[in-house]
Formats: sequence, C-alpha cells, structure tokens
Amino acid sequence: MTDTNRQWLLRDRPTGAFSEEHVELVTADVPTPGDGEAVVEVTHLSMDPTIRGWMQMDTYLPAIPIGDVVRSLGVGRVVTSRSDRYAEGDLVSGLTGWQEYTVADDGDRRLEVLPAGTDPLVAVSLFGPTGLAAYFGLLRVGAPEAGETVVVSGAAGATGSVAGMLARHRGCRVVGIAGGPEKCARVVDEFGFDECVDYKDDGFRHALRDAIGPDGVDVYFDNVGGPILDLVLARLAIGARVVICGAISQYDGAERRGPANYVNLIRSRARMEGFLVFDYVDEWPQAYRDLAGWAADGTIVNRLDVSEGIQSVPTAFAKLFSGGNDGKNVVAL
Repeated sequence: MTDTNRQWLLRDRPTGAFSEEHVELVTADVPTPGDGEAVVEVTHLSMDPTIRGWMQMDTYLPAIPIGDVVRSLGVGRVVTSRSDRYAEGDLVSGLTGWQEYTVADDGDRRLEVLPAGTDPLVAVSLFGPTGLAAYFGLLRVGAPEAGETVVVSGAAGATGSVAGMLARHRGCRVVGIAGGPEKCARVVDEFGFDECVDYKDDGFRHALRDAIGPDGVDVYFDNVGGPILDLVLARLAIGARVVICGAISQYDGAERRGPANYVNLIRSRARMEGFLVFDYVDEWPQAYRDLAGWAADGTIVNRLDVSEGIQSVPTAFAKLFSGGNDGKNVVAL
C-alpha cells in the first residue's frame, strides 16, 4: 500500500473518438475509512465499451460528472477495514473507477465480496460485464436450442467469443463475424465456432449469406449494430431472437444509425430485445459458478489482453474501438 492514489478524471465529454485528451491523470491521498467503510486497493480494471456511453450522456446510469473519477468496473483487495461486511484480505468486485484505491461502504453495496480463492483475472473477465453479458444475453434472452443456428458479431471479442462458446455448448451451429483473417481463424480454431466471416473482406455480404445457409438465423447475438445488424435482419428464421448486447460501431459517432431492415421482424415473427446484466443480479452467483466451471473444464477459453499500470488505461480503453485488443481488455494495476 502506498501513500498516493493516482486517478483518471473526466476532463470533457467525447463526441467523436475517445482520446487521452478527454481525461486527466491526477494524484490524490489514499482515502481513510470511516465507520462501516473499507479501503480497497484496485488490482485490475475492466475496459468496457459502456464506459464510453457513461462519459457522454445519461444512460441507464447518470453521465459521469466532469471532474469525477471515470466510472468503471474492477477488482481489488481490501487493505484496511472498519466494516462488518468487508474484512482485510477480501477480494471484491464492482464499481471501482479508474483509480488505484477506492472505498467500499457497508451501505451502498457498490462492491461485492467474491468467494475465497477466486482468480482476480477470472473475476475481472468472466465475472465482469463481458462474461455476464454473454451468459445472460445468450442463455436467457436468446435461449438457443440444440441444432439452431446462432450468429455472433464481434466474435473475436471478450463478450462475443464467450457467447459463441456457450452456444456451441448448447449444441448449436455457430457462425461468427470478425474483422480480418487472423481473428476469424482464432474464432474457429481457438473458440470452436463452426465458421467465421470477415466483415472487412469485399465478399463479406455473400460469404455471410452462404455461412448462414438457407434456413436462416435462429439467434443473433449483436455486439456491433449498424450495417451488419441490417444484413443479419434480412436472413432471420421464423421465430428468431435478436439479442442486442451492444452497438460498438455507433459509439464514436455523433449520429446514430437505426436498423433499416427491422420490418423483417414481422415476416419472421421474430423479436429483438435489449438487456442489461443488472437485470439479473439475483442470478449472478449461479452465473459465477457456471462460468468458473466451464472455464475450468475447457468449455470456455478465457483469452485476455492485459495492459500494465494506471498510466496505460486510456490507451487500453481506446483499443476497444479500433479493434486493437486481442481478448478481454484488462489493465493490471
């Protein structure tokens, strides 16, 4: 434990691409816990696209105030405690923010104690928003059945890869969409998808049609939105479920593009549904058990892209929007 707490504060709201100019690294004192509080040394930060929305506007949470620590999820270890809930040495997960130390409070339950022996890297990845989004979005909202065709965009990413692996575990035929031959090869060879289509290739539209096949898409797990969403909406099977997990193609632009092919939901008697992992808080403990078990037995490959140190946070975060990360994007402090 040190005497200083380095923090990234929000300087202004990005309207286009995020850059380090939108944030500022400052040094503060390590907080002192009051009654019912504990000080947590943050060990790992989760880099997630939703932070970009929190920077810019009110979403399902209020926008991050200018001058505040950038809101994010992370994992840390309790180092000092005056709390009945948090004991020194506990590993906790929740809203830590982009900083080296934070305070856990008995009252607000912003940070949850994880089971003893939990690997912090598993906690920040599979137990974080990406793993939980794949779990609940695919299994609860998409509800695939054995033999169905599942298409996943952003298939090489942290959420998409896990969603596809869970679909394979359910006995589905899984088609991924990713950018570039290297990522497509990984999606098939490492993550076990049946096929992967390169959206950067000139023949993408026809390749996607052929990969889906004549019977259409039963479940589409969408992480990107935009034109790719429209292409998949044109190929829905009867009774299809379109799971809206994210729309990373839309986050950096000032103008949002809605789906043009949404009328195909009528013809296909399909539904398109968004969700938040916070909708399923009561089920998180079961999700943790399932995800940990599947990681242990090889059902899930937990690929990580780890950057080191608080100073690397803006660069690591920006990689989410350029496709530069190679697995779940984590900063180890």
